[in-house]
Amino acid sequence: MTSELPPVHMWTDGACKGNPGVGGWGAWMQFGEHEREIFGGAPHTTNNQMELTAVIEGLRALTKPCEVTLHVDSTYVMNGVTKWVHGWKRNGWRTADKKPVKNQDLWIALDAEVARHTVHWVWVKGHAGDPGNERADALANRGVDQVRAGA
Repeated sequence: MTSELPPVHMWTDGACKGNPGVGGWGAWMQFGEHEREIFGGAPHTTNNQMELTAVIEGLRALTKPCEVTLHVDSTYVMNGVTKWVHGWKRNGWRTADKKPVKNQDLWIALDAEVARHTVHWVWVKGHAGDPGNERADALANRGVDQVRAGA
């Protein structure tokens, strides 16, 4: 990283018990010697919505612009941000086959959060032993548990 912005490493993940079903999201961040965990959930959602929400909330939690190395296990999120969103915006939030973009509200929120930071996207295989991904997955499952407990 060559930026003057503070460097942050972030891992995010979403979980859904049933699709749709009860879902959770989690983000684990490291900044120097500091770290932060955040998580939450929703009673009726999808896996893709929770994957998007994890990244949105993780980036939103940063109080100033940062240089973020963002580790995700969702090709949907990574491809959406790096390949598809520009065309969707150009086409009035329509896909190439003229259908409305699913989860448009979340994509708009994610696009706004990404614009605040310098983000380096890193795809990691889920459930394959990456310590940051495993921790984000555990946080997402805590979000599910929180919703189930009625918290």
